Amino acid sequence: MDYYSHPLYPIFSPKMVAVIGATERPGSVGRNILWNLISSSFGGTVFPVNPSRSNVLGIKSYPKIADISEKIDLAVIVTPAESVPKIVTECADVGVKGAIIISAGFKETGESGIRLEQEILDRARQSKMRIIGPNCLGIMCPITGLNATFARSMAKPGNVGFISQSGALCTAVLDWSFQANVGFSSFISIGSMLDVSWGDLIDYLGDDAKTQSIVIYMESIGDARSFLSAAREVALTKPIIVLKAGRTERSAKATTSHTGTLAGSDDVLDAAFQRCGVLRVNTIDELFYMAQVLSKQPRPRGPRLSVITNAGGPGVLAADALIKNGGELATLSKDTLTGLNEFLSPNWSHNNPIDILGDANPNSYAKAVDIVSKDHNTDGLLVILTPQAVTDPTQTAEQLKSFGRNEDIPILASWMGGADVLAGISILNSANIPTFPYPDLAVRAFIFMWRYSFNLRGLYETPEFSLLPDEEPIKLQSVKGLLDKVNSSARTQLTELESKNLFECYGIPVVDTRLAKSCEEAIAIAEEIGYPVVLKLNSETISHKSDVDGVKLDLLDAHAIGQAFFSIQSSVRNKVNIDAFQGVTVQPMIKTDGFEVIVGSSVDSQFGPVLLFGAGGYLVETFKDQALSLPPLTTTLARRMIEKTQIYKALQGVRGKKPVNILALEKLLVRFSQLVSEQPKIKEIDINPLLVSTDQILALDARIILHDSKSSSEQSSRCAIRPYPKQYVSPWALRDGTDVVIRPIRPEDEPLIVKFHEPLSEQSVYFYFFQPMKLSRRTTHERLTRICFLDYDRQISLVAEYKDHTTAERSILGVVRLIKQHGQKEAEFAMIVGDSNQKKGLGEELLRRLLQIARDEKLKRITADILPDNRPMQRICEKLGFKLKRSLDNPELKAYIDF
Repeated sequence: MDYYSHPLYPIFSPKMVAVIGATERPGSVGRNILWNLISSSFGGTVFPVNPSRSNVLGIKSYPKIADISEKIDLAVIVTPAESVPKIVTECADVGVKGAIIISAGFKETGESGIRLEQEILDRARQSKMRIIGPNCLGIMCPITGLNATFARSMAKPGNVGFISQSGALCTAVLDWSFQANVGFSSFISIGSMLDVSWGDLIDYLGDDAKTQSIVIYMESIGDARSFLSAAREVALTKPIIVLKAGRTERSAKATTSHTGTLAGSDDVLDAAFQRCGVLRVNTIDELFYMAQVLSKQPRPRGPRLSVITNAGGPGVLAADALIKNGGELATLSKDTLTGLNEFLSPNWSHNNPIDILGDANPNSYAKAVDIVSKDHNTDGLLVILTPQAVTDPTQTAEQLKSFGRNEDIPILASWMGGADVLAGISILNSANIPTFPYPDLAVRAFIFMWRYSFNLRGLYETPEFSLLPDEEPIKLQSVKGLLDKVNSSARTQLTELESKNLFECYGIPVVDTRLAKSCEEAIAIAEEIGYPVVLKLNSETISHKSDVDGVKLDLLDAHAIGQAFFSIQSSVRNKVNIDAFQGVTVQPMIKTDGFEVIVGSSVDSQFGPVLLFGAGGYLVETFKDQALSLPPLTTTLARRMIEKTQIYKALQGVRGKKPVNILALEKLLVRFSQLVSEQPKIKEIDINPLLVSTDQILALDARIILHDSKSSSEQSSRCAIRPYPKQYVSPWALRDGTDVVIRPIRPEDEPLIVKFHEPLSEQSVYFYFFQPMKLSRRTTHERLTRICFLDYDRQISLVAEYKDHTTAERSILGVVRLIKQHGQKEAEFAMIVGDSNQKKGLGEELLRRLLQIARDEKLKRITADILPDNRPMQRICEKLGFKLKRSLDNPELKAYIDF
């Protein structure tokens, strides 16, 4: 139903199409588009619009779209840029739902073109008309025969949805696809994305049953949040592969923090793609190879590959490519070795790569594949064949056909050679076993598959609970007061002490740091906290570095402390106005056998805040060992960040040093990401160094820079992924006095949701799912990822959580879900309350709060399907203002409410 109700459906499945600017002029875009529409197998009706002609190509023409008596679904506009706003207005007035603007001459021409685009967009949004383009090639839907482009040829039908920002590349890919025998469900030139964006199209193709994979050629990302939101949802069921040209722009202002220096824009793009499960490739060949491979074969469980070959050289080539790209050669189990020994020549390699020698026949290949594919040490299998005197490439392929249905591990093939292997290649491809001309290409495909699988697994792996408990709320008022104080003093930089105070509000441990405004205070603090100590300048002028900015004192010497204090004060006098001097911070000098790391964040111009983790200390820019990610994090995503760095190996213990507490470090990264997500005033922030060891984590230094209070730059700190909506957390009490907290669900709740389902009655399950469903099916991890791991821009689920005051055990008493429909201001809800807590007002309160959220999210309508026997739910809905509607052809009741 999402597919047929999607606002883009009239564009891709129109019945009536108008070509505005249709003409007979040879070689013109208007002629080519009209000809492509009428000469293809498109089953709809085409109406030329041209005020100067009574017919075009023998078809009756109309002066303007309002003169057409039929209701037009799609308008294809091919007129000069300055005429387009008026034409869009005319289309909107007669109810056209979709338009493709082929014309160029808009924002690429400068200010006048930008103004034209804004006129078009304003009118389209008033009428809810959706627009692809301008400055695009158009779209094709080869399966239905729709060809609304000016390309010379129609793409072959297939299962790949292709979207390109470059019209010229579209024509090149189209030519390539005929040679490579690649077919498409949709072939889309998106143009300059005035209205319809990557996110809209990914949503549409995600709902399209004819599309099995989505490939994208991208030049700019546009609305990053929309792209990431759509890709993150669709990538669970359909692979999304992106070829990104060029580099994202660096921020116009030079950053002053370590984080800003280290976070290169292309690295940020990589992090963004990984964060939403998108696979990034480097060439057009890889783009379509991976679309085919991921749609045909299961994703690997790990990076271990087994290689079966009838020649040693190609096997070594495959092994080299595997190890170079981060994969591993699988270690064959004893059972596998025994099984292979039973039928192979004694001279086979007895190792991986598995060289079954040049005289291997089709049966030997089939037996070897059968045995190795069952080895639990193997995550993928590559079968290589080189044509030799006794080799039969065709019959070998016939013997391997049945393995194309294997669902445990991916199986790839490299049939090397010319004409002799073509028949075998065709057989394997038809059997869903992807083939490659060379083993190293096949290995690269396997590595891409593993990276794709690894990233997806990280997005949906159940994390540890790590946020500060809801009943111990973060001192947000303290944070707000601190930031307001800095802004009011016309500063953009927090002092080190202020920065550390802010970290403490978010549960991030910091070294004991005190402010001294005189040498006497500094001495007193040093005596209290113990020696040795470090004295540091504490003012907004931290960027004015000097050799006395940080003074380490090892001896219990009051005179030395006094001299250091006056040296710092003197330094301030010499460099800046003394009024800026706020004192000196005093902190203990920490001696430990731990490690120094850096944790930071800076704002990217496209993706907003970006998190950084890596090796820290004074050589941080020299080694540049870091990983990036987008907030917010879970402990799983935090661990993935840590694992990408070289220092991760050291953190596990090296040269006598004990391993650090990785889980504690993960939780700190989660809280740091929470801070970044919730405080858009922050422009740059880092902790360097952060000391990590077996028994402690401690921020030794801190740096925070805010956006200028007079600028609007704060909007750029909007997270590309919507953070946890804390505004919807609040306490409530059931009718029997039981205190609960009603809050949005989060990934960490998966174990609680499993426990919630265990005691549910058959009736409650039936009312919720409309059918009986076993507990084992209701609580699979794959299903619960759709419940707990939410994109809050798309779904918001509220849970009622109870905490036992005696045992501190937490439990969920009820759940209500709000699921938005793609591209629309509508949503549906579903609700279930545990049997022991029904009739206590919880269901009504959950739904009441959900309706308020719907209003906050500016939705226009909420609906739900309710079984006729579920009278309690019907009563709750009617009490809260829903209307109930019965249908003769549907046994369920439809509940709806409009805002």
